[in-house]
Amino acid sequence: MIENIWFIAAFWMGLALVASLISIRLGISVALIEILVGVIVGNIHFGPYHDLLRTTEWTNFLAMLGSGVLTFLAGAEIDPASLRANLRASMSIGVLSFLLPFLGVWMFAQFGLGWPLHQAWIAGIALSTTSVAVVYAVMIEGGLGSTAMGKTLLAACFITDFGTVLALGVLFTDFKISLIVFVVVAAVVLWYMPKWTQLIITRLGATRVSEPEVKFIFFVLFFLG
Repeated sequence: MIENIWFIAAFWMGLALVASLISIRLGISVALIEILVGVIVGNIHFGPYHDLLRTTEWTNFLAMLGSGVLTFLAGAEIDPASLRANLRASMSIGVLSFLLPFLGVWMFAQFGLGWPLHQAWIAGIALSTTSVAVVYAVMIEGGLGSTAMGKTLLAACFITDFGTVLALGVLFTDFKISLIVFVVVAAVVLWYMPKWTQLIITRLGATRVSEPEVKFIFFVLFFLG
C-alpha cells in the first residue's frame, strides 16, 4: 500500500490533466471526460499500485468541499429574475426529472430484482440525480449559461438535486432533537447570510486580496457542516 500522500495526489491530478487534454482535443465537456477516465482507470489493476484510487478521509472531504463550491458557483449563474419568469418550466422539469426515474428504478430494483427496500431506495435516488457538475460544466463551456434555456435547465437541475437531498433526508435521517436544532440554526443563518455578506463587502471592500467575504462564506458552510 502506498502511503505517500503527495504521490497519490499527483496521480489523481495527472488523471485530471489527461481528462482536460482529451476534452480539449475532442471538444467534449471536461466533466464527462473526467467521469469516463475515472471509470476506465478505476477498473484497471495496477498491481502493487492498485490502491492509488482508493477513497480516504481527505479525498472524501475534498470531494464534498468541491461539490459545495461547485454548487455555489452554479447557483451564482442563475439570474433570479429569469428564474421567477421560468419558474413553472423549471419546477416541472426538475420535479419530473427526479420523481419519474426515482419511482421507476425503485420499483424495478425492489420488485424486479428483489432488492431490499432501502437498497432499492438508494438505487432510485442515485439514478435520478442530475449532476450539477456535468450540467454546469456543459452549460458554461458551451456558452449556454447566459441564455434563457441554459438558466431554465440549470434551475431545473437544482430542483432535481433538492429532491435528492429531500428524499435522502426523509427516507434515511434519524429524526432526533439534534436534527431540529440544525434545521432551526440553518434557517436563521441562511436568512441573514445575504445581509451579513453584503455588510462585510461594504465595510471591508470587495477588491481586497485577502477576500474576507469568500472566507466568511466558507466559515459558515463549514460551521453548518
